[in-house]
Amino acid sequence: MATYTLRVNGKDFTANVAPNTPLLWVLRDSLDLTGTKFGCGIGMCRACTVHVDGEPKASCLLLVSQVGAQAITTIEGLSENRSHPLQEAWIAEQVPQCGYCESGQIMAAAALLARKPRPTDEDIDESMSANICRCGTYPRIRRAIHRAAEGASHG
Repeated sequence: MATYTLRVNGKDFTANVAPNTPLLWVLRDSLDLTGTKFGCGIGMCRACTVHVDGEPKASCLLLVSQVGAQAITTIEGLSENRSHPLQEAWIAEQVPQCGYCESGQIMAAAALLARKPRPTDEDIDESMSANICRCGTYPRIRRAIHRAAEGASHG
């Protein structure tokens, strides 16, 4: 076991875990941030997407010992009350069905909008291609990202 200090959602947290513990399990089990979901455990579905220094990463593949001083943002860090433009757009476009992939989808979309505030359909398809939605709500996801981009540019 080792002690790690992690910067998560703008706050410092300490976790005493084995160095080979995936960040996903530190977030969920040690820090009680359960918005990040376990899907496949091999980085194929991206339900566990978080931001690490602003970049979307599969937290199931990233070991806590690899994080260092990088800033981590989880779905809980986007807003405290679901007021982030993507969260509002997700609700307005009725994206969720089973809802399991949604936090990973939203985190991937947030990273896209941070680097490209007005994405095209092609930008969205390319950036979101690693995130799997078993319910197939991809057209709604695309509409929600466009909606959030439009709202963010006016707000």
